[in-house]
Amino acid sequence: MSHRTTGPLAAAATIAAMLIHQAPAAAQATITIDGSSTVFPIAEAVAEEFQRANRNVRVTVGISGTGGGFKKFCRGETQMQNASRPILQAEMEECRRAGVRYVELPIAFDAITVVVSPRNRFVECLTVAELRRVWEPAAQGRITNWNQVRQGFPDARLTLYGPGADSGTFDYFTEAVVGRAKASRGDYTASEDDNVLVQGVARDPNALGYIPFSYVASHADTLRTVAVDGGRGCVRPSAETVEDGTYSPLSRPLFLYVNLQALDRPEVRGIAEFYLSPAGRNLIREVRYVPLPEQAYEIGLRRIRERIAGTGYGGQPEVGMPIVEVLRHDPRE
Repeated sequence: MSHRTTGPLAAAATIAAMLIHQAPAAAQATITIDGSSTVFPIAEAVAEEFQRANRNVRVTVGISGTGGGFKKFCRGETQMQNASRPILQAEMEECRRAGVRYVELPIAFDAITVVVSPRNRFVECLTVAELRRVWEPAAQGRITNWNQVRQGFPDARLTLYGPGADSGTFDYFTEAVVGRAKASRGDYTASEDDNVLVQGVARDPNALGYIPFSYVASHADTLRTVAVDGGRGCVRPSAETVEDGTYSPLSRPLFLYVNLQALDRPEVRGIAEFYLSPAGRNLIREVRYVPLPEQAYEIGLRRIRERIAGTGYGGQPEVGMPIVEVLRHDPRE
């Protein structure tokens, strides 16, 4: 991925560079980010621009999934954690036992997107009840053909693709569709790498999968989106339907968690503030996610500068949350 540093990007990158001017010129500082594959495109774009302006800083971005990333983050192995859901109670306890405190920053909105191959011409919309019929644990080994999903669908083998159990997308989808996080059939092709899911669905005319919207937008010629009926009619995911709350219940906030102690490092604080800058919002749009209202980024900057630690979500997944609700969750330890 290549980004040109012009206009507001150049200005923000210059500010970021000024923020870390105290870093030693002789040594290269390293910032380690891990976690969600959904948030990875944002983190990759931010890391690239930040390093361009700060040659003495190296930023590594991993993809362990939200759950796998929190394991590393709560052990103090990473300074930043990408998450496609809020931190859960068990992860809060892990961090607490290890003495890891964190600042929670909502950074964008995503739409979990149900996809099929372009060669599939019979599926245009699925209800949440139909998705539940496909993905609930009781479906394993039982719902195996398309005509079992809806009368009138062809008698064709149903093949499924989705995130693995360490994925925040998996947690959110199962909570929203099945009614309980991690409650899912296990007989499907699972991967923490969304590109693997894209390729699997694209090749198979009988496949059904769910992935982050940005991966669909960048593979529009090889995937076809399926509208979802959450009770108010069929709605396709888009920036507009995420912003107005009509794509429900599969719209969700995305997060960055920053180790509070690591914020003492100028380069860590610099990149955290860069995420929330106008340039960071431009990058969020560029990689096909939906920025939050400006007030949300102002609140995030205040959390960084005042070192406000904790989470505003009580250790529970939040399903169907509209964008405005993000602003009402004050963090607590």
